[in-house]
Amino acid sequence: MSLRNTAYFFIVSISIVVVLTFGQDLIVPFVFAVLLWFIVRELKGLLDRIRFVRDKFPSWAKTLITSLFILITLGATSRVITMSIQTLARSYDKYEKNVDGLIDEINNILNIDLMEFLATHVGNFNFGGLLSSIFTSLADILGNTFIILIYFLFVFLEETHFETKLKKVLAGKEQYEKVSEILDRIEYSVAKYLGLKTLVSLITGVLSYFILLLIGIDSPAFWAFLIFLLNFIPTIGSLIATLFPAIFCLLQFGEFGQGVLVLVLVGAIQVLVGNVLEPKLMGNSMNVSALVTILALSFWGALWGVTGMILSIPITVIMIIVFSQFPATAPIAIMLSEKGELKT
Repeated sequence: MSLRNTAYFFIVSISIVVVLTFGQDLIVPFVFAVLLWFIVRELKGLLDRIRFVRDKFPSWAKTLITSLFILITLGATSRVITMSIQTLARSYDKYEKNVDGLIDEINNILNIDLMEFLATHVGNFNFGGLLSSIFTSLADILGNTFIILIYFLFVFLEETHFETKLKKVLAGKEQYEKVSEILDRIEYSVAKYLGLKTLVSLITGVLSYFILLLIGIDSPAFWAFLIFLLNFIPTIGSLIATLFPAIFCLLQFGEFGQGVLVLVLVGAIQVLVGNVLEPKLMGNSMNVSALVTILALSFWGALWGVTGMILSIPITVIMIIVFSQFPATAPIAIMLSEKGELKT
């Protein structure tokens, strides 16, 4: 029996990975639509704190207001990103000349052949390929905006009758209340994570924007947005978000001064916000092990690329909450949790 269950487990696991891999084009937009739904519900909760809005505005009006706000924000962001990428593309020839100058300067100072050194010690690591992967993922998200919005609309339409359907599907009142409690916990945890992470990433992006603007980097709004976005990737996101504008400064100015300045100042912002502000806001509310965070980052990154890295923590939080509700999967939830304690 144990051997049969083990075989079933591997068969189901492999099937899930295959579906997630080949169904990526359909599943990822739906996941983003659900996360967008979480954000809208969180914004509606903030609006309800205003007594006039809570008393005078119906639920559909608050949904419409928050949805329009998000759509306008996404539209403006998409426009800024597109214009910034076009500006960077037009300046490519200038950057290429600066790269050659930098390589010659490093060769003279260190008395080495930099390209040969990198080929020997770094191997096949392609930094440009990593940046290209981020651009591709960003373009995919923006390109799927329409289908995300379609999913988002139907999620909201489904929400109207979801509770009625749930009551009819579940036999007893106790079972219904248990499932409702699980869904409420998922909504609360994911919405709290998204809200706080968005706030922290926004603070980091805005502060970095002013630093980059003062230094004179091309398209500072684009790099600030990239810093904002990459901060959603746990552990390595802040490091990559600091390195990219610093390296770009080397390409743009052909000197080390501005690049080092970006590395120090933006890095300082990342350290202060990530190690002082974020822990105070987040606390241990996510209840995810540090090792599991890295493993989830690697798994979802291998599966869905940069998009998977961004989604790795929300998905892991949902898994812990769901697994903790069933005796058979509770041990898995305990192993995924931070200190082996499951919230009840």
